[in-house]
Amino acid sequence: MLALNRFVVPPERTAEFTAQAQQALAVFAARPGYQGGELTRALDDPAHWCLLTRWASVGAYRRALGHFDVKMYATPLLASAEPDPAGFEVLAEAAPEGPVTRYDSDRAEHDHAA
Repeated sequence: MLALNRFVVPPERTAEFTAQAQQALAVFAARPGYQGGELTRALDDPAHWCLLTRWASVGAYRRALGHFDVKMYATPLLASAEPDPAGFEVLAEAAPEGPVTRYDSDRAEHDHAA
């Protein structure tokens, strides 16, 4: 499962934002089911940022959101994210020079077009 949160950060808040995002990554990294994460910035518009985290399952992500440290250090940051959908399930992946692996959806209503 991927959690993708987008932010628009004014230049004068960049240092504060990056410190807060790095702390959010640290508390996420300590939670069971966390598989990795990155803080990224758009190359063509440096005010646009993305916090991407990967989780073993939706349940692991939701349990992490309920942990005290996450509530203290990550939730305030996530509250300032753009109001876009943030949770995504992986339906296909490919390693470099590898085959594409497909996965079934965990959603109750399967989207057969995926």
